[in-house]
Amino acid sequence: MTTIRHVLFDADGVLQGIPGGYFHAAAPLLGEHTLEILALASEREHPLLAGDDDFLPVLAGVLREYGVEVPAADLYTAVWQNIEPATASLDLVRQLREAGYGVHLGTNQVRRRADYMRATLPYDELFDVKLYSCELGVAKPDAAFFQKAATRIGAEPAAILFIDDHLPNVEGARSTGMPAVHWRLVEGHDVLLGRLAEHGVAPA
Repeated sequence: MTTIRHVLFDADGVLQGIPGGYFHAAAPLLGEHTLEILALASEREHPLLAGDDDFLPVLAGVLREYGVEVPAADLYTAVWQNIEPATASLDLVRQLREAGYGVHLGTNQVRRRADYMRATLPYDELFDVKLYSCELGVAKPDAAFFQKAATRIGAEPAAILFIDDHLPNVEGARSTGMPAVHWRLVEGHDVLLGRLAEHGVAPA
């Protein structure tokens, strides 16, 4: 068995969340059609995850379809930029670094949100390698995301443990030989520590 020397973290649902969730953040602006609008916006956001196209005009188009007069920029700020890092997750990253592991970020993001995260969150200084799908040109769960991640990290996939809250992404990582843990913030960090221990990974 290859020894794990690196840990690759997803962002949303692992390192960070939206207080109260997407629905809670969007409902005051979108009203009764909140779920439908968010679902359609997510569907149309997906093709943009692997490129530089701006999501804001796409979101504006969804709002027009539903006759919602809220400016897309206001909704975007209230929802997609309403990011709350999880202190316990960031502490874990630091502890793993202190224990000698390489710690890295691997996240699906459109360019606008990736730029916002870089400007407002401590990830550039916290992680060794930062992997945003819009910069890699491929999004999870595509196996190419994890292959490119391993190349950027400079390690074999088997030496990298991936953590994500979305099961298809976990399965995508495993398809390349990269061990992966399925975990969500709501499960609590004691659960995550237990799953890391199953792979021989422990913080300092």
